[in-house]
Amino acid sequence: MTPLLIGALGLAALFVLILLQVPIGIAMIIVGVVGYALQAGWAPALTILASEPSGLLSSVDLATVPLFLLMGTFATAAGFSRDIYAAAAALLGHRRGGLAYATIGGCAAFGAVCGSSTATAATFAKAALPEMLRRGYAEGFSAGTIAAGGTLKSLIPPSIVMILYCIVSRTFIFDLFVAALVPALLAIALNLVAIWVIVRLHPEYAPRGERTQLRERLQALKAAAPVMLLMIAVFGGLYSGVFTVNEAASVAAVLSLAFAFARGRLDRESLWRGLRESAAATAMIYLIIIGASVFTYFMTLARVPEALIALIGGLDVSSLSIVFFLLIAYLILGAVFDEIAAMLITLPFVLPIIEKLGYDAIWWGILNVVVIELGMIIPPIGIIVFILHGLAPKIALRTIYRGVVPFIVADLVLLALLTLFPEISLALPRALK
Repeated sequence: MTPLLIGALGLAALFVLILLQVPIGIAMIIVGVVGYALQAGWAPALTILASEPSGLLSSVDLATVPLFLLMGTFATAAGFSRDIYAAAAALLGHRRGGLAYATIGGCAAFGAVCGSSTATAATFAKAALPEMLRRGYAEGFSAGTIAAGGTLKSLIPPSIVMILYCIVSRTFIFDLFVAALVPALLAIALNLVAIWVIVRLHPEYAPRGERTQLRERLQALKAAAPVMLLMIAVFGGLYSGVFTVNEAASVAAVLSLAFAFARGRLDRESLWRGLRESAAATAMIYLIIIGASVFTYFMTLARVPEALIALIGGLDVSSLSIVFFLLIAYLILGAVFDEIAAMLITLPFVLPIIEKLGYDAIWWGILNVVVIELGMIIPPIGIIVFILHGLAPKIALRTIYRGVVPFIVADLVLLALLTLFPEISLALPRALK
């Protein structure tokens, strides 16, 4: 049996299990162990099943996941999202589309102290959506802006998606965090441009608001000051070299807990609820990573990456054409499948192809994150769109999807720029080496 056929059968078996609603991590473990056993025997396959979980559970890099999740939990409990949005709205609310600009800026700032895109979108759906609708903003435009702001989290460190990519691809987390800074700023700028175009073409979508008095602006900025202190302490220490990524995650979790207690917004019930939610999310992520690792062993033993590299090497097409083909395939796969799972399943044989073509694994990681961003709002799945609809059921799904179209276009422009000009992602990490 050829390596490509073995790989195809393995993927087919994996998708069948997923369609049968087997959890993705368990499905990858089953296919990985059985596929490895059929090639090398049950004894080595079961050895991998024992050694991989123990190795990953003791991984220092993977320990950043629960810490950043805890930071997000405590930051949400402390009410940081409302404070950030209130400050941004006080500064920009009087402009046409000002609350939309404030939502993007607020999501970006809160994303720096929250580890989850879905949590960021859900939090701002509660903080921003009622205020935007109260001031006469169009439903689709309001929901679309919040959805776009939520997806920014994937590209803003600390990003759980980036950490997972680094664990599976065996790249340095700090390098990917640094590489994401310029693309994240570009993503924010493109989303702001999308809002500017929308409110110029359809001024009725975003009426002007009243100018906030100077005193109220100062009060809003004062309330948001703890968020800025947290960001400066954690990310200033991280990027200056004072903290490692793990130390920054620990400091972030402790400081956000301290702020939540100091504000009196964290009682025993909310504390335990936050700990339970973080523990459940951590367990799910660990299971997926363990499954991806076992599945990678199976694919490597079957020599699937080498066979794909040989196949693609024989094609009479440019390297850039292959990259665009892979990105289109990811967009199609992400439209009907969980984007993070799609990345982890395909990374073992896609990344060797990318590196064989002469591209950098850090650059490919940034592209993967942008594709995942798009998958979160592209129909028919669009997990963030479904979250917004669940929180605001009076807004129809089709209305929200219409509202996110301009932001999908902005993300596609970002993806094209990062693909055509890799230095946008790689210049800063190389300058710091």
